[in-house]
Amino acid sequence: MAKILFINPMVREEEDPKHIPMGIAQLASIAINAGHQVQVYDQNAWRKDDAIVKEILISDEWDVVGIGGITTAYASIKKIVKLVSRCCPKTLIALGGGVLTSLPKETMKWLPEVDLGFVGESYKTIVDLLNALDTENPNLENVKGLILRKNDKIIFTPQRELLHNLDELPYPAYDLFPIQEIYFKNSAMMYSEEGMLATRRMDINGSLGCSLVCKFCYHLGIIGDMRYEKNENGEVNRIAFDEEGSFTRNIRFHSTDYIINQAVYLKKKYDVNFIYFLDENFMTMDVYSKRTWLKGICKGWKEAGLVPKKKKDGTWDGVYWSGTSHATLCNPEILKIMAEHGCSHLVYGYEHFDDRILKTIGKGSNRKTNLRSFFWTLKAGIRPIPNQIIGFPTEDFDSLRMQMKAWDDLGIVTKPHFATPYPGSLWFTEYRNEILDQYKGQGKKFGLSDDLEAYVMDLGDASRVSAVISRNFNAVELIGLREMMMHKQYDKIDQYEKEWRQKHGIKPGQPSTLVDEDISKFKKIKISA
Repeated sequence: MAKILFINPMVREEEDPKHIPMGIAQLASIAINAGHQVQVYDQNAWRKDDAIVKEILISDEWDVVGIGGITTAYASIKKIVKLVSRCCPKTLIALGGGVLTSLPKETMKWLPEVDLGFVGESYKTIVDLLNALDTENPNLENVKGLILRKNDKIIFTPQRELLHNLDELPYPAYDLFPIQEIYFKNSAMMYSEEGMLATRRMDINGSLGCSLVCKFCYHLGIIGDMRYEKNENGEVNRIAFDEEGSFTRNIRFHSTDYIINQAVYLKKKYDVNFIYFLDENFMTMDVYSKRTWLKGICKGWKEAGLVPKKKKDGTWDGVYWSGTSHATLCNPEILKIMAEHGCSHLVYGYEHFDDRILKTIGKGSNRKTNLRSFFWTLKAGIRPIPNQIIGFPTEDFDSLRMQMKAWDDLGIVTKPHFATPYPGSLWFTEYRNEILDQYKGQGKKFGLSDDLEAYVMDLGDASRVSAVISRNFNAVELIGLREMMMHKQYDKIDQYEKEWRQKHGIKPGQPSTLVDEDISKFKKIKISA
């Protein structure tokens, strides 16, 4: 029996901790079911100083300390890894999640304290690893889905296949996290009246994957888009993801029975009054199920007595819920059904309202479908929450005005995120050299391994600027333009465009980007299921 400590690093320090880390919670549950001893320290929830972390590390003799997270948690992960190395010199340090899978060799170089990494999906890998460590002479090279250190080299074990049936997974080990102390206190979500009044919210992950091919998105190697490339010696040289021109999508989702049973479990055990579905794209699953999945969830919600009924004081019996949607995949019928069964709000990744931009990024939507879905959702009685981005490679003054015009049409203002080339995305592959140019010398300046690590350390949730990939605007311009957009200062933007064109030698009426060329290039993309 192996003894493992999972540590959830800090992420989004500017926000309160709102979501139990489902990946770690599920791996912990899997390890427990396999007969191993498991403990969790949720640094993102507790946010304690190094002294507390050290006390936890030396409180037992761990066989493995497992750390995982997304790329934006890298700074916290780096700090935790060093603490583990000093406090537990005989313990294996394992790293997983998107932060490792997106750049496995580079991350192992940056974090020499890490003994091994989980590449891609870890549901089966975690059990195989812990079982191997239980043997007298463990040979980890036989465990699929790892990256290891061997004789001063970094090697990959055979690629791990994806889990076909998600219903095989146990429920996450919710009890190992500070639900009452932290997460219930941060239940409120500022997206709808019901979300704001939620007092006992918990999350469910109903699916894995998305049918879209957005250039800014990274799927963590869980949709069949990851492949191992070998060198002339037959050794795995690097991990590659689908490149522009051809994409693979392995869409997986829990059965409606599994989801309803999990919701009933959360209601009975924790008396939840709100459930948030963490799915990457809720509507993808409904389309792939031929429009039966969401109807099945709504039907089961009603049969289980979960459909909320409001009281006079604003509270309710039952469970409200929310998730994500997509402009071209929703329709009035399903939205109406969802509203009638407790869906309070849906987050839409509209990203942009200029058709020229939308055609280059793989959203599969356009201005018309974005506007239409917004009003469909509102009419159904669900609050639509738009997400927008500026700073696309082909962004220009006209496209910024189109964003503002959409706000006029919708009667809203949204603070856009900045286009960010996260590792693992098509944008990162395409603009890697430009990113390194922007961070030139930063690695040495801050005592890091290289300039790429400096970029990863700087990454946040795209609410602030990191690397800029816009052909027309620098970081200062994007920040200033966003500010003027949000104040509807069309005149200020018109004035600055005149100055900008004069500065760059571009006459009025001349195009400032190569949008048409990008659109024709993107039309060649094919997707295979």
